Amino acid sequence: MASDGRRAKGERRRRLLLDATLRLVGRAGVAAVTQRAVAAEAEVAPSAVLYYFPTVDELLVAALVDVNDRWVAAVGDLPADRSDALDALAELVVASPTGDEGLAEFELYLLAARRPELRPELDRWWHALDDLAARLAPDREVAFAAALDGLFLRASTGVDLPDVRTVLEQLTS
Repeated sequence: MASDGRRAKGERRRRLLLDATLRLVGRAGVAAVTQRAVAAEAEVAPSAVLYYFPTVDELLVAALVDVNDRWVAAVGDLPADRSDALDALAELVVASPTGDEGLAEFELYLLAARRPELRPELDRWWHALDDLAARLAPDREVAFAAALDGLFLRASTGVDLPDVRTVLEQLTS
């Protein structure tokens, strides 16, 4: 069994590789991800990538799951109070990654849309949005979830956002 120090080092290395993968996807798309390219981006030996991710596919899946874990948790951790939740949600949208990082996240979601075996990750994200919509906009769940998905996409591309809090308020009133 690995010591805690070895386990922590392994987690740091895994994080380094996932972050490098996201940077590559953001700059040049999913097709740019190879084990050698990730190793170069992370400044590690190619064998390190192979150790943690035997295939590029496993690396891309891990990156998608990692991104999704963070977003699903962020949406799930919103306050219970409606007004506080809307404020926090607006802040979350506005603070969404832009540029290469935001594009990388959405490119991974598009990859999942094209590959049936990754569809559960899309479903997990949409389920989180649907649950939030049911709580905050029970009479307009579908519109709220769709608009929120669109706001996140718009934020990730760096396009000027409308006043997100106002949009959310309109959708929930």
